[in-house]
Amino acid sequence: MKRAHSLLLLLISIFSLQSHAIGAEQRPNVVLIMADDQGWGDTGYNGHPELKTPNLDSLAKSGVRLNRFYTAHFNCSPTRASIMTGRHPHRMGTFNPGSPIRAQELTVAKVLQTAGYATGHFGKWHLNGKNGDKNTTTMPGRAILADDPLSPGKLGFDEWVSADNFFDLDPVLGRNGVPEKFTGDSSDVTTDEALKFIKKQATAGKPFLTVVWFGSPHVPHIAQPADKALYSKLSEAEQNYFGEITAVDRSVGRLRAALRELNVADNTLLWYNSDNGGHEGPKSTGNLRGQKGQLWEGGVRVPGIVEWPARIAKPFISDAPCSTLDIFPTVLEATGAVAQNQIQPMDGISLMPLLDHKTESRSKAIPFWSNAREHNSHAALLDWPYKLHLNPIGTKGKKADPNAAALLYDVSKDPAETTDLAAQEPERVAKMTAALETWKTSVEKSLSGADYGSQGAGILPVKKKKKQP
Repeated sequence: MKRAHSLLLLLISIFSLQSHAIGAEQRPNVVLIMADDQGWGDTGYNGHPELKTPNLDSLAKSGVRLNRFYTAHFNCSPTRASIMTGRHPHRMGTFNPGSPIRAQELTVAKVLQTAGYATGHFGKWHLNGKNGDKNTTTMPGRAILADDPLSPGKLGFDEWVSADNFFDLDPVLGRNGVPEKFTGDSSDVTTDEALKFIKKQATAGKPFLTVVWFGSPHVPHIAQPADKALYSKLSEAEQNYFGEITAVDRSVGRLRAALRELNVADNTLLWYNSDNGGHEGPKSTGNLRGQKGQLWEGGVRVPGIVEWPARIAKPFISDAPCSTLDIFPTVLEATGAVAQNQIQPMDGISLMPLLDHKTESRSKAIPFWSNAREHNSHAALLDWPYKLHLNPIGTKGKKADPNAAALLYDVSKDPAETTDLAAQEPERVAKMTAALETWKTSVEKSLSGADYGSQGAGILPVKKKKKQP
């Protein structure tokens, strides 16, 4: 009897160890890809009349096409901070392009690194408080150095080949903090380095987080001749702009092909999006109102696609509103990684119920705020299908009017935000206004450093500098 009991315990132990090993092997790899300034309309699958994006179109057909994907902010550094943390960027003082993330923040790279993932960042970083140079052809980008306190290496990445801002042809990037000159299109260069990292980890059988943040199609638009040739009948400006997106598209195709060749594609969660809305006219924004730099749909609605063949066997299109705020919590739930001492409050939610077809709606409204240093600056709340604007700025960038009436749109029927429903829905306006104001107050509290406990001592809200007379 004792022998049988011991044998049973041994079998249970072996089974548990095998289950644990299988679970570890099945942890998904994560590849987060982001374009720089690509508008919602800047894809073939969203109906652009001239632009060719065959690889993005293929990705959209193979995964989950997030038709209502939003960035946390209308500019790049803030959106990048939201992806890293799942928190609104103004909570950590990342207000504008070039504003730094706070070192106290817990990033998705730190969490996955602790969970045993290899972590790599490639391309544009723009979270270290620097704006880089003007990135002309003679000054192609400033490398992030090893002693930078807010480098990718300090915020959770094992390896990184990164620039502090956008970059174009023949860039200078920092390889783990050491400047290195590269030759070729910026998207190709970024992809080359990301693929080296991916191949190394796949060969070693180690799960990986690979962040690929392109510097295109940000200005200045300088495309390779072969990419411009696809648009030879268009203007020189369009040839360069579309050519840069073509290079991004080609890179997405190369990344997906490499994952398949390495036999890790099925168990890789790949996420593609842009960092803010377009700014190259109506075709770039998909005829949405506004553009980059504004909280109208054209400034914050962008392409968004998730592919994970092992988990998402059947592709589909979702109209549920989703945000860059959701990437952090989704990746954590997908990988099973646990964030120790998670900083609160969180603004994003996990999209795993959506990806698993367990829900078609969103449980939490998406807040937007143009400038938390000014309480009455333009803010918005998307509580599907309604979007509320407080102190709205006009599409031509006029200053917010603190006395302006709130605006309300049903963006499911009116994506261009043309028909104000506020007068017809006073109770809804009041309820959404109260919710938005409560959230803004919580952001202002975060700015004081309260979210970090003892680590937040001495952190005060950033005050806007007065203009010199």
